[in-house]
Amino acid sequence: MAVKKDSEKKEQTDSLIRKLSILGKINEAVSRTLQLQESMDATLRILQQSYHIRSGAVFLAENGRNLVITASIGYNRNIRKTAYHFGEGLTGRVAETGKPIVVPQVSKEPLFLNRMSSWNPKRDGEQTFIGIPIISDYATLGVLIINLKYNPKRHLSNTLKFLMLVGSALAQPIRFNRLLKMEREKILNERVLLDERLKEKFSFQNIIGNSNEMRDVYEKVAQVARADTTVLIRGESGTGKELIAQAIHFNSARKDKSFIRVNCAAIPESLIESEFFGHEKGAFTGALIRKKGRFELANGGTIFLDEIGELSPLTQVKLLRVLQEHEFEQVGGTETIKVNVRVITATNADLEKLIAGGKFREDLYYRLNVFSIFLPPLRDRRTDILLLADHFMFKYGRKHGKAIKRISTPAIDMLMRYHWPGNVRELENCIERAVLVCEDQVIHSYHLPPTLQTAESSNTLPKKSLEQAVTSYEKELIQDALKSSGGIKAKAARLLDTTERILSYKIEKHGIDISRFKPQF
Repeated sequence: MAVKKDSEKKEQTDSLIRKLSILGKINEAVSRTLQLQESMDATLRILQQSYHIRSGAVFLAENGRNLVITASIGYNRNIRKTAYHFGEGLTGRVAETGKPIVVPQVSKEPLFLNRMSSWNPKRDGEQTFIGIPIISDYATLGVLIINLKYNPKRHLSNTLKFLMLVGSALAQPIRFNRLLKMEREKILNERVLLDERLKEKFSFQNIIGNSNEMRDVYEKVAQVARADTTVLIRGESGTGKELIAQAIHFNSARKDKSFIRVNCAAIPESLIESEFFGHEKGAFTGALIRKKGRFELANGGTIFLDEIGELSPLTQVKLLRVLQEHEFEQVGGTETIKVNVRVITATNADLEKLIAGGKFREDLYYRLNVFSIFLPPLRDRRTDILLLADHFMFKYGRKHGKAIKRISTPAIDMLMRYHWPGNVRELENCIERAVLVCEDQVIHSYHLPPTLQTAESSNTLPKKSLEQAVTSYEKELIQDALKSSGGIKAKAARLLDTTERILSYKIEKHGIDISRFKPQF
């Protein structure tokens, strides 16, 4: 009797050791890879080889009501599309209740649907079904189902405990995979949103300006955006050449690829070849690693070369080859690199004069000047000044948290009379400065930079006496009130808390033309 008890005890110990060994193998398998499919397949293989299961499968929960098969082993038919609803069959019941189900003899269980095999108890022998819920944080992530050869002497309670541990081991990679999938979807959604914002931001319809000169620019951008033609954008500094280049790229077939900017004037001549084409490791002192050049980074997309007139003659030769052959070699390298890049260039220099002086290659000029767009200076499109000023006022008002609603009439007059040598960039800087110093809801002339206030074109004196300053301020207030009242003196007088008679006197004294404030029909 003692010998029999010792034998049973040894058998239980051996079984426990075997199960612990199997669990160790499963934990090692699921921690070896981040691929969920590999983890599930490896687990089922271990159970088949070491625990001698007949068949098994892992189902994952989707949309909270469906179970979709992820991995399987031991079935004699194609079951890749097998699915259950929660509550359907034994597998669906496990998912719905979150509790395991053990069926010692499957042939006697009406809920067993037998969708996954051609199993027949008379031909294949009786089998035992065990369904294990895979749970994490009180949520059902999936179901592990196991089919074993029926053995009336099998300790099903011990078997269930062991398989519950297997289910717990599978919960971690499934949960990690779900979190990873959610993070990827979040990143993808953010990227899609960012792409949409970029397309909206750089749509040429959103470039400010409705003058005839700018309408001509819009028409040319629309014509060239869908093509792969090389574009040369010309115009003074500050006219918005980079904005036009961005509009062309984001409205082209290459909009989902890279847009690489290069300011040729900002890169030292000794480094510009490396910046354009990259370099091999050890090509020169300090080249510790291989570096990709801007053309290689822009492959499939667009490269924008600003201040193209500043390129050295040697770099011009290599750029000409890229435009002609679409290939180059890195600095210190011998391998020819092929690229598919659209080139957009810009300059404020007179390239024709540079060609005449031998500073710019004529053959490169003809390669770049396939389609030319000229951006007019701001002084030549004065009808756009007020539109741009209003745009920058609201832009920097939001940025700096100021509820500025309008620009006063004298300030508008100063903006319209100024010659704007720095073009749109200078206007933007002026309005941002005015927004910063403005303490109420209106930008006045004294909020504008001194360069505008003291300029001859602003019709103001460099020095004012107290009387002149008071007169100027009084005139500005009256003009503002007349503008708000639509030229109605009685309404303007009420706004200024004075009488109509006094206001009429002041209007005549300052020589204010009241007709300019009345609505034009």
